[in-house]
Amino acid sequence: MDTAPEPSAAPAPTAARPASLSPSRAADFMQCPLLYRFRVIDKLPEKPSAAATRGTVVHSVLERLFDAPAAERTAPRAKGLVPGEWERLLGSKPELAELFLREDGSQDADRLATWLADAERLVERWFTLEDPTRLEPAERELFVETVLDSGLKLRGIVDRVDVTPSGDVRIVDYKTGKAPAPRYRETPLFQMMFYALVMWRLKGRMPRRLQLVYLGSGDVLTYDPVEAELLAVERKLRALWEAISLATDTGDWRPRPTKLCGWCDHQALCPEFGGTPPPYPLPVPAPRTAPDDGPAAPAGEAQGRMDAV
Repeated sequence: MDTAPEPSAAPAPTAARPASLSPSRAADFMQCPLLYRFRVIDKLPEKPSAAATRGTVVHSVLERLFDAPAAERTAPRAKGLVPGEWERLLGSKPELAELFLREDGSQDADRLATWLADAERLVERWFTLEDPTRLEPAERELFVETVLDSGLKLRGIVDRVDVTPSGDVRIVDYKTGKAPAPRYRETPLFQMMFYALVMWRLKGRMPRRLQLVYLGSGDVLTYDPVEAELLAVERKLRALWEAISLATDTGDWRPRPTKLCGWCDHQALCPEFGGTPPPYPLPVPAPRTAPDDGPAAPAGEAQGRMDAV
């Protein structure tokens, strides 16, 4: 288990109110409001993850491969891109070097070689799931952003967008892990429905298909959204944003313990583990004192509204 960072001694100087919602941050809030606060408002550092870093490298390889002519999009060429994409990422984020250091600070070449080989195997597996020589993506690593009628700004990055000659849109997302069991597919499907909603609002045409490519297990999951489902996602996002805004205004960000707590970097700051969060860096209104002859406002009202999302 990673060691959590030490509590901050002072409020983060860059703290600001949340201004938009992405699939990952929406998932953070639904998982644990306090985790959302730590990541979005406090901007607390987190240790790099070998698995997440490998995912970044693999995504970069699959994006860059389409720069080559169709006939040259081969598995050996893709695998050959892995070391260069790792070096490129390391150049922009030198702190990732700590992933492959021994306790004495020297580089563990064997661990790095094993990690690169794992990335190459994931890239190679992709060729058993899709044929890049027959694909011409309309977009790769596409940043999308739209503002709903409610004023909520949605944003995210779509791995790949394919468009048929008839104009049908397919949104593709690469996952370097294994496909979840059916009862755990709600989170990745929500992410894809989020992207579908944004693309629909941006382009005025609903994506025909959503496709999740799981390189860890060699599975491809597809889903064809319908308008009623996207409208339901839009309502859910509005309610979610209202809960986030309420927590931002009140400073009431409560932890929601789950099995995922074991992977959290912030246990030392979490009340569920005996920790104390850093001072809240945003202004909150002074609490109102209830009249002597009247009942005080219920202390759990704000959390109740958040839990209702």
